[in-house]
Parts: sequence; C-alpha cells; structure tokens
Amino acid sequence: MRIAVVGPTYPYKGGGAAHTTELAHRLRAAGHDVVIESWRAQYPSFLYPGQQTVDTPDGEPFPHVRRDLDWRRPDGWVRAGRRLRGVDLVVLAVLSPVQVPSYLGILYGLGRRTRVVALCHNVLPHERKPYDTPLMKALLRRVDAVLVHSGRQAAQARELTAAPVRVAEMAPHLPSGNAGRGPAEGVHDRLLFFGLVRPYKGLDLLVRALPEGVSLRVAGEFWGGQEEATRALVAELGLTGRVELRPGYVPAADVPELFADVDALVLPYRSGTASQQVWFGHEHGVPVIASRAGTLGDHVTDGVDGLLVEPGSVEELRAALAAFYRPGEPERLRAGVKAVDPEPYWTCYVEALVSR
Repeated sequence: MRIAVVGPTYPYKGGGAAHTTELAHRLRAAGHDVVIESWRAQYPSFLYPGQQTVDTPDGEPFPHVRRDLDWRRPDGWVRAGRRLRGVDLVVLAVLSPVQVPSYLGILYGLGRRTRVVALCHNVLPHERKPYDTPLMKALLRRVDAVLVHSGRQAAQARELTAAPVRVAEMAPHLPSGNAGRGPAEGVHDRLLFFGLVRPYKGLDLLVRALPEGVSLRVAGEFWGGQEEATRALVAELGLTGRVELRPGYVPAADVPELFADVDALVLPYRSGTASQQVWFGHEHGVPVIASRAGTLGDHVTDGVDGLLVEPGSVEELRAALAAFYRPGEPERLRAGVKAVDPEPYWTCYVEALVSR
C-alpha cells in the first residue's frame, strides 16, 4: 500500500518521534510505500516547555519525509490533506489533543475517499485540560479506525467514538547503538530515575522512599516547576548529598554512562498508559523496580528481572527498595535481565495497523 504517517520525526526528539520513525521503517520493510508527513513547527513553545528538536538523531532517520506542517498555518493543513488523497492509508500519530485542529484540517483536505487510522499514544493526557475530551471526540469520530496500546485505552477510546478500536501492544523503539553495555560488576548503592519529570511519574514518591545509604540519580527534562519542587523536597528531607539532579535532555550517545554505575532503574509512576521504559532499563542491563501503572507491570517479571509495587504508595516503594538491597539480591535480579526481542511485537503491530 501507499501509506502516509503523519507525526513527529527527526529533528524532533522523544518517544513519539522515535515511534513514528521506527513505524515508518517497519512498514517500509513490510513492502509498503511510505512517507512521513512531519512538522516545521509542531507546538507553540508555551505548550511544550522542553527542548523540542535535536541536532543529532537518536536512531536511523527515515529517508522519505516532508516537513511542511506548521501549527501556525491552517491552510497548510488542508493542502497536506489534499496532497494525500492518492494514498491508500493515512496514519495520524496522536500524541496530544493540541494536534487535533491540524489533524481536522488534514481530514478536511483529504475528504472521505482515503482510509484514516488514529494511532493514539494516549487517548487523553495524563494531566488533563477541559478542552481535551471534546477535541479528541471530534477527531476520533472522523476517522475509520483507532489503534491504541492497552485495553484500558481501548475502553477510553470507545467512550469517544463508534469507530472500530484495535489494541496492539506498543512495540519497542529503543535508541540504537547504545545497548548491551550494562553497569560495572558489584553493588553501587545508586538508583536511576530517567526521562521526563512530570507529576504522574512519581519522582517525589521515590525521593521520600530512598533507603538510607543509597543515592539517586535523576536525569531528564523537568516540566511545570518540577525541578524547583524536587530541589525543595530534597533539601527538606536532608538528601542534598545523595540526590543528583541532571536536568535537560540526554542524547542517546550519553545514555550508557547514566547506567554505568547504578543498580536499578526505578519507575514509581502514579499512573500510566503504554511505556517502553522497562525495556529501556533491561536493554542497558539493569533490573527495574516499577509500579503496576499502565503497561509497566506487563514488562517486569516480579522477582526475576525486577520488582513490582502498587502505584502511589511511599511505604510500598520503600519496602521494595529495602528488599532489593538485601544481600545478594541486586546481583540475582541483574542476572535475570534479558534484552527484549522487538520482532514479534512489530509483526503484530504492523498487522493491526494495516489490516481492515
């Protein structure tokens, strides 16, 4: 088929851009003629306070990309839709309701002759605004099908649309070239929190649960005043000497160094949808201590390659961290870690996306 994937790709960064790019590669490898319709300007800066683009790609860029979309140019949205009228399938990568007006413009230009699938990373955001639900309802009622990454997300989508909703587990789209270099041998008495810092990810729970004698490294972009709040909490608890903050985007080439002297990746999420953070930790050779939020619990084998806790509880997390640091336990759990095989996930994912 001729397929257009509408979404972010390099020079945009982050999981959404990585997923769009890998999806295009996988569709092309399956024999389809694929183009990515991407952005010159995706969001106004006040809606995305972090660094939006990077100079060096985290993986292999896709060769066929048009970067004509601009959030400031509705006329360009309609033109993009008209340009895509000859393709067999349009995939709208939905990362935020903020994208909905531009996607409605594309649908207006496209007309009803082309099949459209909304690929929803999150049907509704973790931290919602009053306009999120009506915007997503307006979009999902105008597409031919919806693809989501979990059963809970499917139930949410079915409340907004009568269109068919399919579930396909998010396939691994990990940065290339930096895996397999796990931490040095021995116990380092250091934990890692990695990625965007937002309230639902529960960094504050981890800081409060940190065991005596163990340090914490936090690396990633802080959103919405989270850096100031975290520094204040660290100071309040007297942990300034044990909590290391590395605010800012971490390029793929610098990630292995973060894992070189830690015992585990900790994901204390209060809530979640689909995530590949567990796979990311395992790819770098460390066990993962995670809450059972979203799909995190599906990727950790409790007591084998990590530990699982209920979301939102400092006490449970503190108990799990204490159990993790029992003599011999970090080494035993590290020995159980295996890198994920992406192939079966992508086979199912592509099939779910392209089949009618």
